Amino acid sequence: MKTYAGIPEENASLENSKVMLVTVPYDGTSTWGKGADKGPELFLNASENMELYDIETGTEPYLDGVYLAGEVSENATPEAMTEAVYQKTKELLQNEGKLFTLFGGEHSVSIGSIRAVGEKYDNLTVLQLDAHTDLRPEFHGSTSNHACAVFEANQKHNLVQVGIRSMDVEEYQYLPEGRVFFAHEIAVNDNWINDVLEKVSGNVYITIDLDAFDPSICPSTGTPEPGGLQWYPTLELLRKVFEKCNVVAFDIVELMDSPMAKPSAFLAAKLYYKMLAYYHISQD
Repeated sequence: MKTYAGIPEENASLENSKVMLVTVPYDGTSTWGKGADKGPELFLNASENMELYDIETGTEPYLDGVYLAGEVSENATPEAMTEAVYQKTKELLQNEGKLFTLFGGEHSVSIGSIRAVGEKYDNLTVLQLDAHTDLRPEFHGSTSNHACAVFEANQKHNLVQVGIRSMDVEEYQYLPEGRVFFAHEIAVNDNWINDVLEKVSGNVYITIDLDAFDPSICPSTGTPEPGGLQWYPTLELLRKVFEKCNVVAFDIVELMDSPMAKPSAFLAAKLYYKMLAYYHISQD
């Protein structure tokens, strides 16, 4: 039996796990770098090569249990994929008291999972770490394009965007007012983490496009943009969000296969595990 990070089978069953992990190897609408469909496999392989003791928190988060809840492989159309992710998320959310997590795939995979989580939880904040706004109502004839990843979330929920440094002029009208933290502003604002925290409350869904990070530390992603987030400040933000709010779900997307994919894959694996550590200590 294959388990997340090669953890023991007793820590990988649904009944013994506080965390559920779905993979969505979809790359149907990406427009430049292709290979995000290999992201989940790269992530899981890298996870098997991690040390499972988290130094910062003094915990072994895998002991809470991580259940590999299967793969959503529907790829006939972007809309069919979105519906399949929505149904899978809805089904898993029936397991009360467990954290839903997803690893993509391109960012369009988040549309269906945010939709399902938003139906279950009132007062939802969607915290998006991303280089791009992803606020187009539709792109290339589809509302389930990666460029539309959080348009629906912005209509329905409290969207907070962090690390943004690329957008189309069309998207300007859809920016969530007072809740966009542009990368060039973060770079000169020592208080940016607290400013973000002021906008994040209640139940929280965190969606992380790996291009939020600077390409110097995470180059293997679909559209790497200069001027991105750094590792330790990002972890500080995430830890404080877990401390302050009720994080009910998170996803990580846009890990891309490339000849130099290993450092980015390991960053993604470590990022996921750090978030499990923060979840663990927030539950104590």
